[in-house]
Amino acid sequence: MFRTFQAACMAIALLTASISASGAPAHATSRIKDLANIEGVRQNQLIGYGLVVGLNGTGDTLNNIPFTKQSLQAMLERMGVNIRGSTIRTGNVAAVMVTGNLPAFGTQGTRMDVTVSALGDSKSLQGGTLLVTPLLGADGNVYAVAQGSLAIGGFSAEGAAASVTKGVPTVGRIANGAIIEREIEFALNRLPNVRLALRNGDFTTAKRIAAAVNDYLGTKTAEPVDPSTVQLSIPAEFKGNVVALLTEIEQLQVEPDLGAKIIIDERSGIIVMGRDVRVATVAVAQGNLTVSISESPQVSQPAPFSRGRTVVTPNTRVGVQEDGKKLAVVKDGVSLQQLVDGLNGLGIGPRDLIGILQAIKASGAIQADIEVM
Repeated sequence: MFRTFQAACMAIALLTASISASGAPAHATSRIKDLANIEGVRQNQLIGYGLVVGLNGTGDTLNNIPFTKQSLQAMLERMGVNIRGSTIRTGNVAAVMVTGNLPAFGTQGTRMDVTVSALGDSKSLQGGTLLVTPLLGADGNVYAVAQGSLAIGGFSAEGAAASVTKGVPTVGRIANGAIIEREIEFALNRLPNVRLALRNGDFTTAKRIAAAVNDYLGTKTAEPVDPSTVQLSIPAEFKGNVVALLTEIEQLQVEPDLGAKIIIDERSGIIVMGRDVRVATVAVAQGNLTVSISESPQVSQPAPFSRGRTVVTPNTRVGVQEDGKKLAVVKDGVSLQQLVDGLNGLGIGPRDLIGILQAIKASGAIQADIEVM
């Protein structure tokens, strides 16, 4: 009997320990590759102005869009066609802006994707073809040239009395539609040191990244410069081969640490709270005041054969109803899950929850930064 009781106690203890272990928060780790960018390894934005032809009457109205007409005349003149002083009535041409991102270490002759957006009053770019368009960088130099048939994600159709539009037919994309003509020189392998730029700056995360790199290489190579930067001094065995060093360290696992923050988008009612949000003991009550006004005018008619006249008598009813909830206590130091459960227990929606969170922050009871988008 005693052994059975002892075995039962041990089983209960093991079950309790397993529940406690499973209930403990698991801290997720991420690769350095996912936490930071290598300074200098980046894309560059390109932009260009061009013409799309071949539209089925959905192009720009040349009389209303002068820059499309001027661009069409200039293009035809370069082709040896002189139309100065002539009347052009085509609706198959549209002026567009072409944008794209020059990839890091993009070499001459490789291709990149571009996005084409209507600039005038074109109704749709469906079926159009982009003519040769130089793409310029911020320095004004040409880095790529785009041309090709557009792929449109939306469409537009209309009849005599109705029309329908799905998506945005005035924006298209050309996969591999631009050829890179100029490379951006960046000698990565000859750098004496490399800087890692954290995507979310934090002192603790920067220190952990530096510690992980130093432990892996066995030497003090990495040093956190500020919350957003970790500087790596290239060890002797990796001189002239920085790519090999970055390949080794970018797979290291690091646990990121971020400050407690609450993000609020008042336009859409979206609320995002971090896991480290903590609240002191507060009491919260929420209520709605509803005012209803109804009009039911009545007609008053005079007696037969009298000299009176028919009048309309107003009849207004005003009602006030207040739907209030009882005070709910949010205990000190509760976790994110407990905070969400407690606020959901009030039976409120996201709009009211935004006001409650801002009120708790104003009282100094919430330990987090609130950022309103």
